[in-house]
Amino acid sequence: MSTDMLFKLCRAGYLLLVLLLAGWFVNKGVTGEYSLPFALLWIIPILLPLKGVIQGKPYTYAWGSFIICLYMLHGLTLLYVTEEYFAFALIEVLLLGALLIGFPFYARLRGRELGLGLKKNKK
Repeated sequence: MSTDMLFKLCRAGYLLLVLLLAGWFVNKGVTGEYSLPFALLWIIPILLPLKGVIQGKPYTYAWGSFIICLYMLHGLTLLYVTEEYFAFALIEVLLLGALLIGFPFYARLRGRELGLGLKKNKK
């Protein structure tokens, strides 16, 4: 798979995830299930890598995976504890799982194309 195709898939998946989670947490804040400030605190971390993901920066894709792990915990917990929101939780977990594979893979391939990486010690 080319890095261009992987970039497009990861970017689309990330934007879909942002929309899905923002809609979920804003809805929970508006209906009173969560307080609105608490709901907004859930949205902020997923927005941190937004600029770098859209631009295709490999470093952002690498550290963005760590932020995605937080939401994976949310999705897996929701999947385990609820039957009412099972479909939402399943979609969230599947999308996050795909991004947890795609983000580091893209970061590695694109980093190699750009010649980025750890420098070796010269003796």
